[in-house]
Amino acid sequence: MSESTASETATKTSALRIFGQPKMVVLLFLGFSSGLPFYLTSKTLQAWMTTAKVDLATIGFFSLVTLPYSLKFVWAPLMDRYVPPFLGRRRGWVFITQVLLLLAIAAMSLHDPRTGLKMLAINAIAIAFFSASQDISLDAYRTDVLRDREMGAGAAVFVMGYRVAMITTGALAFFLADRMSWQMVYLVLSVLMIIGIATTFVAPEPVLSDAPPKTLLDAVVLPFADFFQRAGVLRALLVLLFIVAYKYSDSLAGSMTTPFLLQAGFSQSEVGAVFLGVGVVATIVGVLVAGAVMGTLGINRSLWIFVIFQGLSNLTYYGLSLSGKNHAFMVAAVVTENFGLGLVTGAMTAYLMSMCNKRFTATQFALLSSLMAASRDILVAPAGKIAESLGWPGFFLLTVAMAIPPLLLLPFIAPWSRDVPIGAAPHTGETVPAKAAQPPLAPRR
Repeated sequence: MSESTASETATKTSALRIFGQPKMVVLLFLGFSSGLPFYLTSKTLQAWMTTAKVDLATIGFFSLVTLPYSLKFVWAPLMDRYVPPFLGRRRGWVFITQVLLLLAIAAMSLHDPRTGLKMLAINAIAIAFFSASQDISLDAYRTDVLRDREMGAGAAVFVMGYRVAMITTGALAFFLADRMSWQMVYLVLSVLMIIGIATTFVAPEPVLSDAPPKTLLDAVVLPFADFFQRAGVLRALLVLLFIVAYKYSDSLAGSMTTPFLLQAGFSQSEVGAVFLGVGVVATIVGVLVAGAVMGTLGINRSLWIFVIFQGLSNLTYYGLSLSGKNHAFMVAAVVTENFGLGLVTGAMTAYLMSMCNKRFTATQFALLSSLMAASRDILVAPAGKIAESLGWPGFFLLTVAMAIPPLLLLPFIAPWSRDVPIGAAPHTGETVPAKAAQPPLAPRR
């Protein structure tokens, strides 16, 4: 067998076995731990306050308690700079935030929305802060334990665990609330954090070959300097633009699919059933397929293929806007679009991880992912006005065209002929067993 054939066979073998690695099981359960607190400060809390007869204006203001999720890049450098005295730099922070989350969620059982809204809000903010901090440490951990070819699969199983946790804290919480008080519901759900805590103890610790930043100032400044030095200033700016643009086609369409389907004559029950049923399944399948494809083709080629699919998938909504109410067509459109969402979510998550230096993963990933969120939360704001001006067929054709800008940027940052993006940091995925001592750090320079 020739050397090239042997190399090709090894790549295919690793692609087939990539999901069966022990680290993937670890990431599945850590993804569950990451997703568990999310609804507890939003949908579940809103339901509790509604049954307690809290007015709608107050419930609306409570949406501000989730602000820490948008600001987590502010304190991310702390998790790069300081190493806890146990479990290593990444698992140590994961464990600390998980224990604090367990206590904060359990503490919700001490409140009553009818008599103590202020303390309830403070407790909810604490949950959101600890949850955002857990996300910082878990994003860094996930990035540091994966090799380039494993990043898609790692992102996939993590998202799968996250989604299962969201379903648990959604469906299970409402089921329990019909049988016990909301205080007891939160107490029961807090116990589920033990799953993540136990996983953290058995998880392997990423090897840190370079010393952490020497000072907090270094932890803030050096991640920027490292990023621009690796990519070059001009290309780094293109990378930032690409991160904003890559998922914009899907985000723009997704922001208007519910109003479109309702205006097309579908009932709220029909729309909800399809989105929460086959839509969620299609997204999970899309992320898993993305992981398998990236394991075989690499990150670069996958970015090309998935963004093309994402743009073309919106043609299903364009066709539905022309055909009128057609239930089978509607299901096909939702499935296709959500499958495409899973593909680009997996690809972009892997791309962000590849661009993070292990020395500053927490800070760099928090910053880059916050930038990606801009296209989802801010740049889609004019979507309704655009739909009114162009009409639904014109609007969905525009969302298809929005897949072109990232395609034009790809040759400069992730050429088809290369396996990993230009300016990507090295990722060996090297770890030590959970019970092993942290290996010595490289000498400080």
